[in-house]
Amino acid sequence: MAEEVDKTDIEDAVFSLEEKDVKFIRLQFTDILGIPKDVEITLDELPKALKEGIAFDGSSIEGFARICESDMYLHPDLNTLKIYPWKSTTSAGEEYGNARLICDVHMPNGDPFEGDPRYRLRKIQEEAGEKGLKMFVGAEPEFFMFRTNGEKELRNSSTELHDQGGYFDLMPVDKGEEARKDIVISLEKMGFEVEAAHHEVAPSQHEIDFQYGEAVTLADQLITFKTTTKTIALKHGLNATFMPKPYEEINGSGMHTHISLEDDGENCFYKQDNPYELSEKALNFVGGLIEHIDALTALSNPTINSFKRLVPGYEAPVNISWGRHNRSVLIRVPHTSTPETSTRIEFRSPDPTANPYLAFAGILKAGMHGIEEEIEPPEPVEEDLYEMKAGTKAERGIGSLPGSLSEALDALEKDKVIAEVIGSHIMENFLRAKRTEAREYQVNVTDWELDKYLKYY
Repeated sequence: MAEEVDKTDIEDAVFSLEEKDVKFIRLQFTDILGIPKDVEITLDELPKALKEGIAFDGSSIEGFARICESDMYLHPDLNTLKIYPWKSTTSAGEEYGNARLICDVHMPNGDPFEGDPRYRLRKIQEEAGEKGLKMFVGAEPEFFMFRTNGEKELRNSSTELHDQGGYFDLMPVDKGEEARKDIVISLEKMGFEVEAAHHEVAPSQHEIDFQYGEAVTLADQLITFKTTTKTIALKHGLNATFMPKPYEEINGSGMHTHISLEDDGENCFYKQDNPYELSEKALNFVGGLIEHIDALTALSNPTINSFKRLVPGYEAPVNISWGRHNRSVLIRVPHTSTPETSTRIEFRSPDPTANPYLAFAGILKAGMHGIEEEIEPPEPVEEDLYEMKAGTKAERGIGSLPGSLSEALDALEKDKVIAEVIGSHIMENFLRAKRTEAREYQVNVTDWELDKYLKYY
């Protein structure tokens, strides 16, 4: 059932919003594909929404409900209240503020909706909590910004790169620096903790790194981060995209994900006298990720375009492997000067099109399965996998990630452990939506095919 919201908390929230001249609140949630959705309410309607929820038509949301069972309710999580740092303007020139609340989706009887991605992540976090475990996550989402050419819609806009900067470049080479700074400032005004921001390897590519947080909170922040980035970019005459591979000949955008696990409040990945200073729990967690990596890839790299990033030669991990400081492996153990508290693993294949709620839920479930079953990871790899010959990889049993969305979906459908964490409702609808996407791509004739074959055959 939906949790009761304290009357005093509601009154305090309304008062604080009135002081900031907030007129509208966006009640936000995501569909199973990770696309943010929202409904706007006025400040006057906020107390009612917090007490009773807001009804909506679930059959109009991807993967939620059939038309014959479409009544659903949004229940705002008051702990997620954030005021957007930019103002809107009426036709009369008056400025006003906007805020957002992340919502949980419920059925008419008050039960949580099994197909709500946020609920699936909260559920596995609660299961872990019963064993004294809590997963913390840090994310490094990358994105491109390009010229708008006067168009606000990405599909009709120019895809012209706006600079030729490279890794850690600065102005004037990095022409997106001011926009990136504004994005960071906006996020910090909303209370998000940003660790770093910089130009990435590819031209017009940027990265903003989030400080470690509890998994549900970090997932909430990533959804808001995407909408904030796109909004601020437009104000600078740029379009931002989290598409993994918008350009053929340059690196794509990933979302390296740092993971640690606490056991009764202590980092349980660290053990001083073990190799790499990793505990058995950490090694088993890595073993679980590798055991379920094919199915996880469907959640962490869920688009056709994702697999155009996961190819050799562009710094994306394609080999199923792990190691210490080796950035060519799939799972890395970063160095830290405070290992007792900061020992973690870095999962390098995810990209920003992932629904963070489902991706994090899958990661935690796979890692917990590794711990419960004491799954040992393969031997670590410290050589450059980008340079290693295929025969050597085969001799050492180093496999490759799925080569296409269809391969990853096949693996997801067969993986009972990952199926359990996302639930039958999401499994059925996610597979349907993504197989449709794969079929659409298969019958689509691309410009590359026309250039390659039309005049010769």
